[in-house]
Amino acid sequence: MTAQDLSASEAARLVGVAVTTLRTWDRRYGLGPRGHQAGQHRRYSTDDLDRLLEMQRLTARGVPAAQAATWVMAGPDADRDEPVRRDGGGHAVAVGDNGPAVRGLTRAALRLDGAEIRIILHAALASDGVVATWTTLIAPALVQVGLKQAATKALIEVEHLLSAEVSRMLASIPLPGEPSRVLLACADEEQHSLALEALGAALAERGVATRQLGPRVPSQALLDAIARTGPDAVVLWSQTTATADPAQLSVVLAARPAIKTVVAAGPGWNGDQIPDGAVTPNSLASAVALLTRTTT
Repeated sequence: MTAQDLSASEAARLVGVAVTTLRTWDRRYGLGPRGHQAGQHRRYSTDDLDRLLEMQRLTARGVPAAQAATWVMAGPDADRDEPVRRDGGGHAVAVGDNGPAVRGLTRAALRLDGAEIRIILHAALASDGVVATWTTLIAPALVQVGLKQAATKALIEVEHLLSAEVSRMLASIPLPGEPSRVLLACADEEQHSLALEALGAALAERGVATRQLGPRVPSQALLDAIARTGPDAVVLWSQTTATADPAQLSVVLAARPAIKTVVAAGPGWNGDQIPDGAVTPNSLASAVALLTRTTT
């Protein structure tokens, strides 16, 4: 296959960005394939690919996207005042085999480009839905940024911005109008609630309403919420073993009114310590399927 034959997805893979990024560069800055005719698929020539590679090189060096696009459109002889990369190679995040979409999302996060993050997430959610977007895009990006942050003790601001934008996009999923029958809560002292937000958004896509209590829910507060709302299902999320207390699950299992389904969700739970009666889905997709069956 020659460069003349490159589709948008093939060009994105070679450049190392998401397809949605190419669309954004085209829409905002006119960096689409030259000669493209309306109503036809975009095909990228060698010259088109060179311009995209230069755009990616400039933005990776810290040049704002609008300025980078101006320079690319002006050609290689344009006057430039590019930022100088400091010794040490910066804080690039390796994404391994996760693919160009994850690479594009992590690069947008490294630039603290909230607008680009929202564009990528909006396109993915619209085309693939919450479960696939979380599983193949959001979670891998969060894991890789988290690993880099742990290794370097830097990039806290990147991790926080990415998490905040993910939370914002998940909250944009329209909520069903029916009464909520699923209660979502983090274990006592558990502060990581983003995966629980993804579960709520995925259920909303399927018409299942939820109540989201968020992080650090003490046992008594959870019992009070159960007594007041009478849910069919309660999900208790734990990200780490330090917050996974089987006693809190036992409290929920003994609650009145009785609960049809008690879910111990998250990597913090140890299967050997989970009390009888609680279930432990091993993925977002399986949790969504379980809770959808419970409420239908």
